[in-house]
Amino acid sequence: MEIHQLRMFQSIVECGSMVQAAQQLHCVPSNVTTRIKQLEQELGTELFHREGKRLQLTASGEIFLGYCHKILALCDEAKQSVHPDAPPSGPLKIGAIESSATTRLPHLLAKFHQLYPDVSVQIITGTWKQLLLDVSQHKLDGAIVAGNIEFPLLNKLNIYQEDMVLIAPPSFDEIRCQEDLIGKEIFMWTEGCPYRAALEAWLKLKNISLPITSITSYTTIIGCVSAGSGVSLVPKSIYEQYRHYAHFKGYAFKQLSSMQNIFFWHQNIHHHKARDAFLNLIQSEFAPSLA
Repeated sequence: MEIHQLRMFQSIVECGSMVQAAQQLHCVPSNVTTRIKQLEQELGTELFHREGKRLQLTASGEIFLGYCHKILALCDEAKQSVHPDAPPSGPLKIGAIESSATTRLPHLLAKFHQLYPDVSVQIITGTWKQLLLDVSQHKLDGAIVAGNIEFPLLNKLNIYQEDMVLIAPPSFDEIRCQEDLIGKEIFMWTEGCPYRAALEAWLKLKNISLPITSITSYTTIIGCVSAGSGVSLVPKSIYEQYRHYAHFKGYAFKQLSSMQNIFFWHQNIHHHKARDAFLNLIQSEFAPSLA
C-alpha cells in the first residue's frame, strides 16, 4: 500500500470517476485503474461497485475511506511539522544534574513552553557521566552538566558559572580552612560528582583525605546538615534556594570559587528544531554569564 494509491482512491471518491481523478492527478486513466486494482488485490476486497463508467463505494470502500482520510491527514501533518518554516514540535529529552534541574531549569522551561507549546519536554536527572553517555547514544537530545569536561562526539557550550558554598550547622565552630573539617561528617553526591571532586581537591591542597558519605539528593544533604550531622559543599543556587528556611551557615573560599556548567549535544545531529530552539533560549537567558 502506497501513499500515492491512497491519494488516487481519495480523488476517485471526490471526482466520481477514474477519468476525472486522472485529470486531477495529472496522469493517464489507465494508470489510475491499474493502481486501484493493485490496491484492491492487496486489501483482498473490492472498493468500488463498477456499473459502466459509474463508480460507487462498496461497504469495504466506505470503511477504507475513513482510514484513508486519517492516513493522508497524518502524512500532511508530518510534512508540515518538518518543513523549514514550521515551528518546533514533538518530543525533546533534556538531561541535567540535579542542581541545574532544581534551580536553573524551572524558569527556563516555563519560558520555553510559552514560546514552543507544541514541544513535549522531558527532563531526566543523573550523574554527568551517565547523562553524557545517554546523549552520545542518542537517548537524550542534550544535557546540562558541571565541570571542565570533554566527551567524544559531543558539542558543548559553556552556559554559566556556578559559585560553590561550603555549608555547616550553626552549632559548629567557624570553618576557616581545610583542617576545620577534620572529625566532621561530610555529605556529598557519589563519586564522579564534580562538586565532590572540587571538595576533595581542596582538601588535598593540605594533604587531607577524609571519608565522605554519599547521598544522591540535595534535599537529603541539606536535611542532614540542617540537623547538625555534618557539612557539605553545594552550588550557590542550592544554597540560595534553601538558606531562608534551612538551618546552616555558608562559607566561601577562594580555592572553591566556581564551577563551569555546560550544555552538551551530539555533533552528528545537525538539525533538531526543538533542541536548537532550547539551545537558543539558553544562550539568550544566560547571555550575561556567557559574556
